[in-house]
Amino acid sequence: MDAAVAFGTVLRRLRQEAGLTQEQLGFEADLRRTYVSVLELGQQQPSLTTILKLASALKQPAHELMRLVEAEISKPRRKKV
Repeated sequence: MDAAVAFGTVLRRLRQEAGLTQEQLGFEADLRRTYVSVLELGQQQPSLTTILKLASALKQPAHELMRLVEAEISKPRRKKV
């Protein structure tokens, strides 16, 4: 799996688990809601600064966020038929 897509998958899951909307997460992380959406869709890769902002807003250490992304990348995927 592409790293940007894996990051987006993890970001969406953590945001939803925290009970936040994209707008609320964007506010907490000092990011625009549209940028949160772009990240969740895997259309862009975040900078280190953005990762740190998101981790703080999600009350997660940045290393835990990245560990979850690495685990997502490593998951076996079903082949498309």
